[in-house]
Amino acid sequence: MKVKQPEVYTNINSGLTNQEVTKKIAAGLTNVQIKKLSRSIPQILADNIFTLFNFLNLVIALLIGWTGSYRNLFFLGPVLANIIIGSFQQIRAKLTVDKINLVNEQEFTVIRDNKEVQVPIEDLVQDDIVILKRGNTIPADGIIRSSNGLQTNESSITGEADTIEKFENDSVYSGSFAIAGQAKIQLTQVGMNSFVSKLSNAVSQEKGSESILMKIINNIIKILTYTIVPIGLILFFRSFLKNGDVAQSILGTSASVIGMIPEGLVLLTAVALATGAYNLSKKKILVRSLNAIETLARVDTLCLDKTGTITTGKLTVKKIHPEASFDEKFVKQVAATIVEVTQETNATAQAIKKLKSETFKEKVSEVLPFSSETKYSGYIGESGTKYMMGAPEFIIDNPTAETKDAVEKAAEKGFRVIAVLRCVNDKQELLGLIFISDEVRKQAKSTFSYLKNQGIDLKIISGDNPVTVSNVASQAGIDKTDNYIDMSTVPEDADYTKLVDKYRVFGRVRPKEKSDLIAAMQKNGLTVGMTGDGVNDVLAMRQSDCSIAIAGESDAAESSADFVLLNRNFDSMIFMLNEGRRVINNVERVASLYLIKTIYSVVLSIVFIFLGSGYPFQPSQLTPVNALTVGIPTFILALEPNYRPPAGRFMRNVMEIALPAAICNIILILSINGIGSWANLSFKSTSTMSVFAIGIIGYCALISISNPLIIRKKIMIAASMLLFVIAFTYSDKLFGLQSIFDLRFTFIYISILLLAWPLFMFMREVLGRRVFSKINWK
Repeated sequence: MKVKQPEVYTNINSGLTNQEVTKKIAAGLTNVQIKKLSRSIPQILADNIFTLFNFLNLVIALLIGWTGSYRNLFFLGPVLANIIIGSFQQIRAKLTVDKINLVNEQEFTVIRDNKEVQVPIEDLVQDDIVILKRGNTIPADGIIRSSNGLQTNESSITGEADTIEKFENDSVYSGSFAIAGQAKIQLTQVGMNSFVSKLSNAVSQEKGSESILMKIINNIIKILTYTIVPIGLILFFRSFLKNGDVAQSILGTSASVIGMIPEGLVLLTAVALATGAYNLSKKKILVRSLNAIETLARVDTLCLDKTGTITTGKLTVKKIHPEASFDEKFVKQVAATIVEVTQETNATAQAIKKLKSETFKEKVSEVLPFSSETKYSGYIGESGTKYMMGAPEFIIDNPTAETKDAVEKAAEKGFRVIAVLRCVNDKQELLGLIFISDEVRKQAKSTFSYLKNQGIDLKIISGDNPVTVSNVASQAGIDKTDNYIDMSTVPEDADYTKLVDKYRVFGRVRPKEKSDLIAAMQKNGLTVGMTGDGVNDVLAMRQSDCSIAIAGESDAAESSADFVLLNRNFDSMIFMLNEGRRVINNVERVASLYLIKTIYSVVLSIVFIFLGSGYPFQPSQLTPVNALTVGIPTFILALEPNYRPPAGRFMRNVMEIALPAAICNIILILSINGIGSWANLSFKSTSTMSVFAIGIIGYCALISISNPLIIRKKIMIAASMLLFVIAFTYSDKLFGLQSIFDLRFTFIYISILLLAWPLFMFMREVLGRRVFSKINWK
């Protein structure tokens, strides 16, 4: 794999001229990305319109239209409403999220016309000279024209997480990212011609798989897909062969097939997730994956990086402790020179720059860029003297007792300790220690206390000294922080699954080890979230089930994350968690109402195939029942605040309501049709009774899932019941329903009312004890 050499080498100091850029754009040599910010509006409309169930509804509508019974086309009202509401909500969410995403769009420093300018990723052109720094993703394939210790990670392409050192004329690839050093690269393959784009933009694919919720719903739909058509055809021919009436057989079969389709369930889930993304975007939280909203709600273990999450990341040099034979000024000079030579811009480098110390003028022969793997940076002077600055545990070969004691005491106070040393002829000299402080976020205690109370286990994974991390975590109100481990002392063959069970704080962790620790937690059956802001967090964020990046520190971290906190406020985690739980809990709660009619429709269709009689009611008669007991209430309940942790048993929770209600409907409908056949009642009478029974059982289920019945829910249910009574009184011509106040049948309607609730509760009790408790629902 080698990037082709450019035909013309652009001057790395002057870059392209504006005229050259214009010509490149005209030739289509721009870095337009294949992957869009989100689905386009035509795609959203197509996804909502061109579905299997909509196709079935269209076929049914044409057949019903052929019979001339136009009132039975009312079922198209909810179908059209589903399409319109679903499209509107998803388009609204798309526009808002895209607007936020554009604000957060990656920009790169490019040399053009002898100036350094910031250019959005898609406005880069072939042969642009791009200045890369640690933490940048590589925007397109290119050739390194000059390097200052550049090291990259190409795990997105190769699958290997090893650090790769890059030199002049080496190739770099889009989708990889810089983990150390700086470089100037000339772009050679941009946009659709880049290596990663030719692999269908594999690097930018969402790491998350299909959500648990959508997976279950899609499995239900898959089963129905193979069920609806054959059952519908058999029912039609069985009915037609018995009564010889094509129109009546079509109407009965249509009612059966329409009942089997849970069209609102898919829509409700999609709308709930889109609304969640919209609500998060209003809080300046960028959502890169709708599925991640659900995953976040299911997270039971949250891994935190110290800097930028527990702390603000605003570092300050509090004290310089020089060794006896050196003075403070000299230590400052060495540290300042290392920062200047390596051109680092991280928080530690910024803190040292604030000292405003003079630098050495010695010529540099080799730069040693900072790496999260080595934990140090430095340079080698022309004289061969090597200067280093980094974590004491990693760079001091044989620390004295005094040095160890100084480091430990500083760490216990929460200081980050940086050692500065010099090597002459392989002889190491410690010049001094720099103590750096970081401030804990003001709202950290309340945020972590809330997360703990919500059942989320907090673990801290940091590259800093574990004692320092433990102290800072304790200041932030995280408990059991004295339970820590220094990962630099852990052998490579250690059992990480036992480590993650035993410890809460992990210090001196390398990037690959962060990823391995999270993988171990996942092996232990945990759903793991990871927060971070730096390039050293990228591998762990990709490994996690759900990742959250703090904006502004690393392009690579932001592009790897499912959520990006654009406001850099970690306290937003509370809102994020609650929003995810609200979406999942509400969809899970109302899903049972949609599946009631699916279950009883399938069973009744099979029963009436064997009985050889027609289906007991027509599509128009179900319209007010479906709207008043399912459609309208579920969209209202889906917006309810519901922040409890998801139980993780979707099918059981749904079936505990849906199956008892469906069985009640089946018993009542078969009883009504049996009595009707014995008493020689008309189809209109028995069908109205059947639909009335479905409605009353629907209210039993609605009341059950609406608990606790606060005032607004009581008002909603009361208003719905009032409209229900009106529909069953004045809709003879509109829906084909006989008035329930016909005195001839008063006894039957009162009997249904009195029987419904006890029968429903009895079935719930029987199924709950005898069936649901014995089934493994995983």
